[in-house]
Amino acid sequence: MSDLANHQSDYRAITDFPPNVQIGSNTVIMGNLAFKRFHSRNRQGLVIGDYCTMDGVHFDIGEKGQVEIGNYCYFTNVVLLCELELRIGSYVVIGWNATLTDTDFHPILPAERIADAIACSPLGKTLPRPKIVKRPIVIEDGVWIGPNATILKGVHIGAGAFVEAGAMVNRDVPPRSRVIGNPAQIIGEV
Repeated sequence: MSDLANHQSDYRAITDFPPNVQIGSNTVIMGNLAFKRFHSRNRQGLVIGDYCTMDGVHFDIGEKGQVEIGNYCYFTNVVLLCELELRIGSYVVIGWNATLTDTDFHPILPAERIADAIACSPLGKTLPRPKIVKRPIVIEDGVWIGPNATILKGVHIGAGAFVEAGAMVNRDVPPRSRVIGNPAQIIGEV
Protein backbone atom coordinates (compact mmCIF):
# COMPACT_ATOMS: atom_id res chain seq x y z
CA MET A 1 0.00 0.00 0.00
CA SER A 2 1.37 3.44 -0.85
CA ASP A 3 2.15 6.05 1.81
CA LEU A 4 -0.76 8.16 0.51
CA ALA A 5 -3.17 5.23 0.84
CA ASN A 6 -1.93 4.56 4.40
CA HIS A 7 -2.39 8.22 5.30
CA GLN A 8 -5.90 8.30 3.86
CA SER A 9 -6.95 5.15 5.69
CA ASP A 10 -5.99 6.81 9.00
CA TYR A 11 -8.57 9.53 8.36
CA ARG A 12 -11.69 7.62 7.46
CA ALA A 13 -14.73 8.45 9.52
CA ILE A 14 -15.08 6.13 12.51
CA THR A 15 -18.38 4.27 12.64
CA ASP A 16 -17.75 1.81 15.48
CA PHE A 17 -17.82 3.43 18.93
CA PRO A 18 -17.60 2.15 22.50
CA PRO A 19 -21.11 1.48 23.89
CA ASN A 20 -21.03 4.47 26.26
CA VAL A 21 -20.30 6.98 23.49
CA GLN A 22 -23.19 9.04 22.11
CA ILE A 23 -22.62 10.85 18.81
CA GLY A 24 -25.07 13.43 17.46
CA SER A 25 -26.42 13.60 13.93
CA ASN A 26 -24.02 14.67 11.18
CA THR A 27 -21.05 14.47 13.55
CA VAL A 28 -17.87 12.96 12.14
CA ILE A 29 -14.93 11.48 14.05
CA MET A 30 -11.82 10.75 12.01
CA GLY A 31 -8.53 9.07 12.96
CA ASN A 32 -7.84 5.49 13.88
CA LEU A 33 -6.40 6.36 17.33
CA ALA A 34 -9.41 8.31 18.62
CA PHE A 35 -10.49 5.68 21.16
CA LYS A 36 -7.17 3.92 21.83
CA ARG A 37 -7.11 5.23 25.43
CA PHE A 38 -10.84 5.48 26.07
CA HIS A 39 -11.51 3.66 29.35
CA SER A 40 -14.58 5.43 30.74
CA ARG A 41 -17.03 3.21 32.58
CA ASN A 42 -19.63 5.94 32.99
CA ARG A 43 -23.01 5.28 31.40
CA GLN A 44 -22.26 8.23 29.10
CA GLY A 45 -18.48 8.49 28.98
CA LEU A 46 -18.50 10.71 25.89
CA VAL A 47 -21.39 12.74 24.47
CA ILE A 48 -20.87 14.81 21.31
CA GLY A 49 -23.64 16.98 19.87
CA ASP A 50 -24.77 17.50 16.29
CA TYR A 51 -22.75 18.76 13.31
CA CYS A 52 -19.32 18.38 14.93
CA THR A 53 -16.03 17.42 13.32
CA MET A 54 -13.45 15.64 15.48
CA ASP A 55 -10.45 15.29 13.15
CA GLY A 56 -7.60 13.31 14.73
CA VAL A 57 -8.86 13.92 18.28
CA HIS A 58 -7.52 11.61 21.02
CA PHE A 59 -10.17 10.81 23.63
CA ASP A 60 -7.90 9.76 26.53
CA ILE A 61 -10.62 9.25 29.12
CA GLY A 62 -10.09 7.38 32.39
CA GLU A 63 -12.50 4.96 34.04
CA LYS A 64 -14.35 7.72 35.92
CA GLY A 65 -13.95 10.36 33.21
CA GLN A 66 -16.85 12.02 31.42
CA VAL A 67 -16.67 14.36 28.41
CA GLU A 68 -19.56 16.39 27.00
CA ILE A 69 -19.19 18.41 23.78
CA GLY A 70 -21.94 20.64 22.36
CA ASN A 71 -23.10 21.21 18.78
CA TYR A 72 -21.22 22.66 15.79
CA CYS A 73 -17.72 22.15 17.22
CA TYR A 74 -14.54 21.63 15.22
CA PHE A 75 -11.45 20.08 16.86
CA THR A 76 -8.35 19.06 14.94
CA ASN A 77 -5.60 16.86 16.44
CA VAL A 78 -6.67 17.77 19.97
CA VAL A 79 -5.78 15.68 23.04
CA LEU A 80 -8.55 15.46 25.64
CA LEU A 81 -7.11 14.01 28.87
CA CYS A 82 -9.96 13.40 31.28
CA GLU A 83 -10.03 11.62 34.63
CA LEU A 84 -13.05 13.54 35.99
CA GLU A 85 -14.96 15.90 33.68
CA LEU A 86 -14.62 18.07 30.58
CA ARG A 87 -17.67 20.15 29.57
CA ILE A 88 -17.36 21.95 26.25
CA GLY A 89 -20.16 24.11 24.85
CA SER A 90 -21.37 24.64 21.29
CA TYR A 91 -19.60 26.49 18.46
CA VAL A 92 -16.17 25.80 19.99
CA VAL A 93 -13.10 25.55 17.75
CA ILE A 94 -9.90 23.98 19.06
CA GLY A 95 -6.75 24.06 16.93
CA TRP A 96 -4.18 21.37 16.28
CA ASN A 97 -2.02 20.00 19.08
CA ALA A 98 -4.05 21.70 21.81
CA THR A 99 -4.37 19.74 25.06
CA LEU A 100 -7.07 19.85 27.74
CA THR A 101 -6.30 18.01 30.98
CA ASP A 102 -8.38 17.92 34.15
CA THR A 103 -5.56 16.43 36.27
CA ASP A 104 -1.78 16.38 36.56
CA PHE A 105 -1.85 12.55 36.51
CA HIS A 106 0.75 12.51 39.30
CA PRO A 107 1.28 14.20 42.67
CA ILE A 108 3.11 17.53 42.81
CA LEU A 109 5.03 17.21 46.11
CA PRO A 110 8.43 15.47 45.71
CA ALA A 111 7.89 12.80 48.40
CA GLU A 112 4.47 11.95 46.95
CA ARG A 113 5.95 11.72 43.43
CA ILE A 114 8.47 9.16 44.70
CA ALA A 115 5.71 7.18 46.46
CA ASP A 116 3.67 7.32 43.24
CA ALA A 117 6.58 6.10 41.12
CA ILE A 118 7.08 3.15 43.47
CA ALA A 119 3.34 2.33 43.56
CA CYS A 120 3.24 2.33 39.73
CA SER A 121 6.34 0.15 39.42
CA PRO A 122 6.42 -3.67 39.45
CA LEU A 123 7.78 -3.43 43.02
CA GLY A 124 4.71 -1.60 44.30
CA LYS A 125 1.96 -3.95 43.16
CA THR A 126 0.05 -3.69 46.45
CA LEU A 127 0.88 -0.10 47.37
CA PRO A 128 -1.80 2.58 46.88
CA ARG A 129 -1.02 5.63 44.79
CA PRO A 130 -1.14 9.00 46.58
CA LYS A 131 -4.22 11.13 45.97
CA ILE A 132 -4.03 12.98 42.65
CA VAL A 133 -5.90 16.27 42.26
CA LYS A 134 -8.63 16.33 39.59
CA ARG A 135 -10.84 19.33 38.80
CA PRO A 136 -13.35 19.77 35.94
CA ILE A 137 -12.70 21.96 32.93
CA VAL A 138 -15.61 24.02 31.58
CA ILE A 139 -15.49 25.75 28.20
CA GLU A 140 -18.56 27.80 27.34
CA ASP A 141 -20.11 28.47 23.91
CA GLY A 142 -18.26 30.22 21.10
CA VAL A 143 -14.72 29.81 22.47
CA TRP A 144 -11.76 29.67 20.10
CA ILE A 145 -8.63 27.86 21.33
CA GLY A 146 -5.56 28.20 19.16
CA PRO A 147 -2.99 25.59 18.14
CA ASN A 148 -0.63 24.24 20.81
CA ALA A 149 -2.63 25.81 23.65
CA THR A 150 -2.93 23.93 26.94
CA ILE A 151 -5.93 24.18 29.27
CA LEU A 152 -5.22 22.88 32.79
CA LYS A 153 -7.40 21.40 35.53
CA GLY A 154 -10.12 23.50 37.11
CA VAL A 155 -10.19 26.17 34.39
CA HIS A 156 -13.48 27.79 33.33
CA ILE A 157 -13.36 29.65 30.00
CA GLY A 158 -16.22 32.10 29.48
CA ALA A 159 -18.37 32.39 26.37
CA GLY A 160 -16.75 33.91 23.31
CA ALA A 161 -13.21 33.93 24.76
CA PHE A 162 -10.19 33.71 22.46
CA VAL A 163 -7.17 31.67 23.61
CA GLU A 164 -4.12 32.48 21.48
CA ALA A 165 -1.87 29.81 20.03
CA GLY A 166 0.58 28.35 22.54
CA ALA A 167 -1.15 29.79 25.60
CA MET A 168 -0.91 27.88 28.89
CA VAL A 169 -4.21 28.53 30.67
CA ASN A 170 -4.06 27.76 34.39
CA ARG A 171 -6.85 30.04 35.70
CA ASP A 172 -10.33 31.13 34.66
CA VAL A 173 -10.82 33.27 31.55
CA PRO A 174 -13.71 35.78 31.62
CA PRO A 175 -16.21 35.82 28.73
CA ARG A 176 -15.05 37.54 25.53
CA SER A 177 -11.48 37.90 26.83
CA ARG A 178 -8.39 37.37 24.73
CA VAL A 179 -5.50 35.58 26.46
CA ILE A 180 -1.93 34.79 25.46
CA GLY A 181 1.31 33.53 27.02
CA ASN A 182 2.59 31.14 29.67
CA PRO A 183 0.90 31.55 32.03
CA ALA A 184 -1.91 33.05 29.96
CA GLN A 185 -2.63 36.72 30.60
CA ILE A 186 -5.62 38.79 29.46
CA ILE A 187 -4.53 41.17 26.69
CA GLY A 188 -7.90 42.51 25.63
CA GLU A 189 -11.44 41.72 24.65
CA VAL A 190 -12.87 40.07 21.57
